[in-house]
Amino acid sequence: MNQPAPSAADSMPGIKIIPSVLPADFARLGDECQALELAGVDRIQWDVMDGRFVPNLTFGADVIAACRSTVSTPFEAHLMIEDPDHLIPGFVNAGCQLIIVHAEACRHLHRTLALIKDLGASAAVALNPHTPLDTVAHVLDQLDMLLVMTVNPGFGGQQYIATMEPKINDARAMLDGADHWIDLEVDGGISSSTIGGAAGAGANVLISGSWMFKHADGLGAAVTELRQLATEAWTTRLA
Repeated sequence: MNQPAPSAADSMPGIKIIPSVLPADFARLGDECQALELAGVDRIQWDVMDGRFVPNLTFGADVIAACRSTVSTPFEAHLMIEDPDHLIPGFVNAGCQLIIVHAEACRHLHRTLALIKDLGASAAVALNPHTPLDTVAHVLDQLDMLLVMTVNPGFGGQQYIATMEPKINDARAMLDGADHWIDLEVDGGISSSTIGGAAGAGANVLISGSWMFKHADGLGAAVTELRQLATEAWTTRLA
């Protein structure tokens, strides 16, 4: 496997700010990854779409592998694809330390998560807005992270669904009952105006795409602003 060793800090509780590369310049993906690393992101997310589970097509494992040597920042692959099992080894070999699959796309979710773990990667499940939390209640032993979607997957630049915050809160309560720490990620419409609600509800891993890339003061300022706002909301929640 051509990937750097996972960071110890990457598996510990705490706020993580992660960009989606969907808004990046696809002709300069290696350079864009380097700019994100310099901005201080915690991981880089690759939104992999197959044109079936979601309408769009994006990256394959070869594209991700081509960018892997440009940075040391960990990669995560958000697989918005049907029946992902046969493609998962390729994304792990491409250098993705964390693999996210959709519960709605996996026929045998426990088996899929076990496959990811057997390949040496961390395993996560994403839930679409309509999908109930009890879908993952019996696979918590396999989870390193749960992703609660705050948009419907398949497109960047969508509006944050604030009515998902009670679901985020309930997810954090469920995960806190597990016998190991499980990160809670939120993806969809995260900006300076929405990140506080997501973190305050219990998410400690926040994905931002369009807002981060459009920040008037650049990527570094965007990451700093999001991290400060999320940390304040997270700290208030714990107080």
